[in-house]
Amino acid sequence: MLRKLIQAGAILFLLTGAAYAQSGFPMPSISLGKDKPPPTPEEIERQKAIDNAYSAANKKIPDKQVPADPWGSVRPSQPPAKNNPNSAQAKNSANPPQGKNNATPPQSKNGQ
Repeated sequence: MLRKLIQAGAILFLLTGAAYAQSGFPMPSISLGKDKPPPTPEEIERQKAIDNAYSAANKKIPDKQVPADPWGSVRPSQPPAKNNPNSAQAKNSANPPQGKNNATPPQSKNGQ
């Protein structure tokens, strides 16, 4: 009996939790910076110094080099051209297969 009561309470809790989250209760107050006072001249100078240091550090980073290709001398420089499936059909239509019906009948030695 107690087990069923606990299970029913858990199900009720799970179902009402989603409904509670969707209800129109007031949201907590979140400040998006509107209440923040404007920066002082010292803060502006400090931010400029930080930005200048960041730019100088980025300029010191060397350009990224192309990675070495250890298999470059083994592979061909250009990828092979893909075979066009239509070209195989064109070759077959130019030279039709020689079947039994297309062959000339053998000549008999008797002249018949």
